[in-house]
Amino acid sequence: MRGRLVRRLGKRKRQEREVYAFKGHRTVDTGIFNDETMVYLSKFFDKGIIGRIVFITARGKEADLYLCEPGISETVKGAKFVVLKFFRIETSSFYTMNDYIVGDPRFGRMNKSKKSIIKIWCRKEYGNLQIANEAGVNAPTPYMSNGSILAMEFIGSDEGVPAPTLKRSELSNPKKTLKSVIEQVKKLYGKELVHADLSEYNILMKGDKPYFIDFGQAVVIRHPNAMMFLKRDINNVLQYFSRQYGIDKDLDRVLEYVTGIKKDYE
Repeated sequence: MRGRLVRRLGKRKRQEREVYAFKGHRTVDTGIFNDETMVYLSKFFDKGIIGRIVFITARGKEADLYLCEPGISETVKGAKFVVLKFFRIETSSFYTMNDYIVGDPRFGRMNKSKKSIIKIWCRKEYGNLQIANEAGVNAPTPYMSNGSILAMEFIGSDEGVPAPTLKRSELSNPKKTLKSVIEQVKKLYGKELVHADLSEYNILMKGDKPYFIDFGQAVVIRHPNAMMFLKRDINNVLQYFSRQYGIDKDLDRVLEYVTGIKKDYE
């Protein structure tokens, strides 16, 4: 299987960077490009979600992101690029992941092996992104999930440069950006979802639009810790804008606005 897939990738001449990234990670990152993952990966080609892997865009402890050219599926029609998110099995903090899975009524009894939890986490992020899109939140459109791999919309330039995080951005209108972020948190809550890990690191700035990313830990409001997570999300955002731009908002008022108790937070 691995040999056949590599031959398929080689049908077109790859850029030097792609050859280095793909071959290098196949041999070194066995937690990513092992035989089982290659089987999962083949489905993305078969279903026309991706046509070619270009290069790695980000490497993390729990997942690696690869930039890909879209395939022929209607699902990705019009997309300039597709992002593949490969969840790591060996290095992921699956005990921490459990805190966001156990208690979520969408997931009942489950096998608590690392592999099973990573697969659930991948499927969970796909479903959460669907909800975010239905809510009208700026977030990547999910295209497909299979095993430990998630395909989604690329947030960045037409040249394949990822959008910077809020942390790395210099905002021309921080008050407007903060308002947009709060409104999106409210939209998510309206769809009974809490991001649960929102911060300046999980918000991308594409132009003046903030995009929420990394939805694997997001929980429905029926989760026993949903309100704690929501308050933490809002506090993280307010603390950043206060520290970076001197914009101060009252945490409790914003929380009441997001949950619908109050009509405004000013």
